Amino acid sequence: MQKQKMFFALGLAQRAGKVVSGDFAIKSALKSGKLKLLIIAEDTAENSKKDLLYLGHEAKVPIIQTATRAELGMAIGKAPRAAVGIIDHNFVKMLGV
Repeated sequence: MQKQKMFFALGLAQRAGKVVSGDFAIKSALKSGKLKLLIIAEDTAENSKKDLLYLGHEAKVPIIQTATRAELGMAIGKAPRAAVGIIDHNFVKMLGV
């Protein structure tokens, strides 16, 4: 998927309140079964990436590794983020997953 299209979709999802970001919020959404897609930044620390990948696979959630932490944060209008999650099927479809 083209990065610009993904960033646009993430921005829309953020404004619609369908994005979770931050370690605690993502892990909570994964454990509760609300998370529909996990996007992990390519430059996330190895231990954090390993932890998120494990939790994502356990929850059977699609995972995309793309962009940088700064790009993910900018796409949702926040500080750099190691990972963001989408909690709505329609935005997941918009991202082509």
